[in-house]
Amino acid sequence: MGEVFFYHMTQTPLEATLPTLVARSRERGWRVAIRARSDERIAWLDDRLWLGDDAGFLPHGRAGGPFDAEQPVLLTTGADIPNAAACLMAVDGAEVTAHEVATLDRVCILFDGADAAAVQHARSQWRSLTTAGCAAKYWSQESGRWEQKAESKGTTPDA
Repeated sequence: MGEVFFYHMTQTPLEATLPTLVARSRERGWRVAIRARSDERIAWLDDRLWLGDDAGFLPHGRAGGPFDAEQPVLLTTGADIPNAAACLMAVDGAEVTAHEVATLDRVCILFDGADAAAVQHARSQWRSLTTAGCAAKYWSQESGRWEQKAESKGTTPDA
């Protein structure tokens, strides 16, 4: 069973945090799916990933093409993961299920600490996923660097 990491971004924006997390996942040999809620956000993310420096370039594609299954990093709004990713990164409140957490190596939920609605939605996701028995860790960068602030070990709720 995998685990879900919540990243409460307060010091760096999504366009700086996401490439770092994706690169670390790729270093582990994982394929990555990045899920957003809208095609406009996918286009924005696509632009940001292409504009990175050459040393940090992340090969990726947008879902819906003929080579989705071969993409090391796939941007999508869909619930399916056609590139057989081991890691799912959800942004902008994109939905994540307990089943996904159980079947993937890692799920990352990134949310903007300056957006009260995003923080509230992430709290709701934490409650939902941990109640379903998912192992979860909450990471914050309030101090200026990433620190783990909370953890739920992931137990199966009583039936």
